[in-house]
Parts: sequence; structure tokens; C-alpha cells
Amino acid sequence: MTSTPVLEVQDLRKRFPLARRKFVHAVNGVSFSLARGEILGLVGESGSGKSTIGRLVLRLLGIDAGTVRFMGKDITSLPEKAMRRLRADMQIVFQDPWSALNPRLSIRSSIEEPIRLHLPLDAAQRRARVAALCDRVRLGQGLLDRYPSQLSGGQLQRVCIARALATEPKLIVLDEPTSSLDLSVRAGILDLLVRLRNETGVAMLFITHDLGTLRLIADRIQVLYLGQVVETGPTAQIFDQPEHPYTQALLSSSLTTDFAKQRPRIHLRGEIPSAVELPKGCRFHARCPVAQPACQAELPKLLDTQGDGREVACLRVHDGGNRIR
Repeated sequence: MTSTPVLEVQDLRKRFPLARRKFVHAVNGVSFSLARGEILGLVGESGSGKSTIGRLVLRLLGIDAGTVRFMGKDITSLPEKAMRRLRADMQIVFQDPWSALNPRLSIRSSIEEPIRLHLPLDAAQRRARVAALCDRVRLGQGLLDRYPSQLSGGQLQRVCIARALATEPKLIVLDEPTSSLDLSVRAGILDLLVRLRNETGVAMLFITHDLGTLRLIADRIQVLYLGQVVETGPTAQIFDQPEHPYTQALLSSSLTTDFAKQRPRIHLRGEIPSAVELPKGCRFHARCPVAQPACQAELPKLLDTQGDGREVACLRVHDGGNRIR
């Protein structure tokens, strides 16, 4: 008997209003599930809807349509008072650790704050828990009485991770958590996240534009284009044999230290279409090197065409024409 997924998202949609009754269509029918102890990566160019999805599943933004279930419970339209009781179980780590922490609070106070808000512990117990969290994220306890301006970026991100873990959540959304860090620091944070996942079983939704990072940390990947999933599957499959033309182009732009595996660069024509006036048919057809007239007329569904759990939204997969030569 399979256990209940930590997170289930079905046909999630979000648009933001503009002037003159126009809208930015940010998320357009995204679905996925996330199991306990799993790391799912969301990847795509800027404007693909990654960060919006992260905020929608945590109910930090209102949901226009679709369903979000957390631990089997439908939270799509749950009142804010009821959501407040769930906040201890769902946390987020933001991209910029400098702006994520209150500069007026000490590191100790920043980590202790969610414990004080959500857990019935006295002062001594909270202090012991903060110390244990520092050990878990390998942050020296000598830093606890300092302030954010006195720590490095890598140290601050460890503080943010410790704070996210403070209430023993079942889900953590990580929104570009390493993009503002140096490469050497980034590797340490990724190692830390994998170790914490293995130790605690927390599910992670990892949002990034960096494919190299996802290859190191994600179990599965969803590739987004204009707020729509165009390909999803196990990380190794996505990297070894990308099916959607957009995924192929995205991977060709990613540098690797293994020159034998470096793909010839695929240069896409044109610009990303406007999210205000979404193109008809396949969202990618205007830039796709292998598009056919049918691609302009029909929006492809995300289908498992090979029977291996990989899903691709491309009309050319069935005839092998999806491959960019």
C-alpha cells in the first residue's frame, strides 16, 4: 500500500491582472505530486512560473483554479486561520538570505522565532533546540549572538535552512537557494540539503534555473515553459535523453566539465512569447526548430509515450521528429 503523497497539485492555474482587463498568465495547468523524502526540481527560464508555483502550493498567493492537497488534505481554499495551523509543516527558503532575515534580530532569535510561534517549548527547551539545529546544519554556535550583517552568504543560508527545519516540517520549498552563492559555498549547501533529506525524510520542491544544480540534487525534474510543464521524469532520464525540443535546447546551453557529454549548442530563434497573449497551439512552436503546422493548432497534452514514467508534451514524439539534429 503506497503512502499518501506529501503534496499533490492538480491543474494549478494563476494569472495576475494588468490594466485594461488584461492578465499575465503565470501558471497554466501544472500538475505533480511529491512523496516523502523526495526532491522534485522545477526548472525553466525566467518567467516560466517556477517561483509562483512555489508560493501557490504554500498558499502565500491565492489560487485561481486547480487543487492543492497537503498530506491528503485539500488546502486550496482553506481559510487563513486554518492555514496558520499548517505553517509549521510547510516552510520556504528564499533566494536571498540577506533579505530573508531581520537585520535587527540576532541569529539565535531568527532561528528561535518559528519554534516560539509553533511549538509548546519553554525557554530552556527552545535554547537547546536552537543549538541542536546549528549542529545539524553545521553552523558554529559561536555565531548565534551575531547579526546577519556579520555573517557570510553561505552562513546566512545555513541559518535560513535551520530556521526552516526548526518545526520539523514535512515540506520545504527552496526558491533558488544557491543562486546568490559562490560555487564552493553552493556545493556545501547542496550536500547539506541532501543529508538533511536523508536524515529527516522531508520532501523538497527545489526551484532553479540552474540545470547543473538539479543534476546534483533532484530525484525528478519538471521542465516549465510559459507556465506549462513540457517534460517531466527522473533526473537521469531527462539529462541522458531529453525528449521535448525545449528541454534539448535548455540542456545544450548548460556547461559541463565532461566534454564528452557536452551537447552541440542549440540556438533558438525569436524571443519567449508574451504571457499576456499566450500563443495558440504548442506554446513553444514559434521558436521550435522541428515544429510543423499541426503544432500551431493543437496544444499537446503531457503524455507518457514510452511507458517509462517520463511525460512529454510534444506532438512530434510519436514519429521521432522531436529530435533536433
